[in-house]
Amino acid sequence: MLLLGLWLLLLEPESWSVPMIGLDWTVGAVAAVGAALLSLRLLPPSFQTPRPWPLLRLALRFLTQSVLAGLDVTRRALDPRLPLRPALVHQPTRLPHGMARALFGALTSQVPGTLAVDIDAPGELLYHCLDQHQDVGRSLAADEALFLAVSGAGRSGRRERRE
Repeated sequence: MLLLGLWLLLLEPESWSVPMIGLDWTVGAVAAVGAALLSLRLLPPSFQTPRPWPLLRLALRFLTQSVLAGLDVTRRALDPRLPLRPALVHQPTRLPHGMARALFGALTSQVPGTLAVDIDAPGELLYHCLDQHQDVGRSLAADEALFLAVSGAGRSGRRERRE
């Protein structure tokens, strides 16, 4: 429906009247249905619902970390000595390859000062951080534990990895 709505926005206003419905609407409907079917084929829907309390805790942690990290990056940018000690951090992970890792990498990259560089290495994630003396690894491990708890995967204690 979203794709069809986008197509309708691209149409000229004259095409919106009922007597004028024709080729424009047909092409848009066929393209929207085709794109929807293709997206379902490439990425089947997941019926796993997030657990609400861990999701709230993760959201609050993300918000707090974003504000604190943003203040830290601002301080570093405004300091004439520019106290940066960039490094690459190899972070062990229990996240399976695929969508979970990609989502976690995207989420943690939103926190100022950290950037997921490689999410496909076996058993680890690679991050770029602004200060190697900060304990980025411990923070990422806490984030991952909350992320796993949101999906319920963190309850079993098993290591779920697909190599």
